[in-house]
Order: sequence, then structure tokens, then C-alpha cells
Amino acid sequence: MISLRGVSKGYGGQVVLDRLDLDLPEHRVTAVMGPNGVGKTTIARILLGLTRPDAGTIDGLDGLTRSAVFQEDRLCEQLSATRNVLLVLAKHTPAAEVDRELEAAGLDGGSRAKPVHELSGGQRRRVAIVRALMADAALVVLDEPFKGLDADGHQVLMAYVRDRTASRTTLLITHDPMEARWFGGPVVDLAPPRTP
Repeated sequence: MISLRGVSKGYGGQVVLDRLDLDLPEHRVTAVMGPNGVGKTTIARILLGLTRPDAGTIDGLDGLTRSAVFQEDRLCEQLSATRNVLLVLAKHTPAAEVDRELEAAGLDGGSRAKPVHELSGGQRRRVAIVRALMADAALVVLDEPFKGLDADGHQVLMAYVRDRTASRTTLLITHDPMEARWFGGPVVDLAPPRTP
């Protein structure tokens, strides 16, 4: 289990996280919800080692490999969908294996071969999700991974994520209560930080 205790973080004098306690059980999807500005993305960045908290302790991260889907897709624009995913995999990974995963996530063959800058927003999200879930990571952090998807794509990708995170510790950040409950794990609703 990953445990955050008394974690605080501020930017420019504004408190974003105020003595947060949060547990991420192993092999479960923990959903974190809340309005803008309550520190959801800051939690993701702390867990990924991209931001240091101002106070508090975090246990359970030592030695954990991590992958993420950020709110921005962060893809290599000139590479194909398949090549973008291969970037995070072992060199001997066959492209056909990646193509099977992209197809399972709803990306057709013609789209897989195009440079990702030619893909739609929903197609790009599929690539970003597959890349994060094919990476060899024990902790997966998903920051609003399903934004910009149509209803059909939304359901396909939620099922894909559920299947591929069954044996991993996963943090899902979302504004959508349905998404938060759908995965069946703990749901944490963050409140705005207390004012002094």
C-alpha cells in the first residue's frame, strides 16, 4: 500500500494540499475527485516524483516503477501511434503486440500508422493510455484519462483500463462520479483547503 500522511503543498503562498492523508491499496483503482484547485494533479505529480511536498510523509513508493497518463497527451507528434508506445517498451517488443493493444483500445489499423499529429483528440487519448498501460509499471497514475472521448470510446477505454490495471496500484483522477465508482475501488472526494 502507498500511504500519504499529512502531505501539504503550496505554490506562491497558496495552499493546494493541506495535511492530506491518502491510502492507495495494492491492485486497486483509487479514484480521487474534487473541484478544480483542490490538488488532484499535485497528488499525481508528487506520486510520480515530479513535485516534492512541503510537508508530510509518503510510504510505499521506494523502488516502484511508475507510468502516467497526463491531462495533456505528451506524445511524440511525428511518430506513429505504434512507435509512440514502443518508446516505453523493451527493445525486443514486437510492433504486432503493440498493434493488438491499440486495437483493443479502439484504434484501427489505418490510424495506428499515421503520425499522431494527424489523429483526433480521442485517438490520441487511446495512444496515451495504451502507452502508459503497456509500460512495465507497478503504479499507474491516470489524470483525467477519458476526457474528450465520445460515449462509445469512453466505455471501451474504461473497460480496457480496468482489465489492464487489475494487478497494479492505480490512481484515477476524475471529475466524473460515474467513472470514480465504476472501477469499484475506494473513492476519495477532496474538499478545498481550509483557509487560515
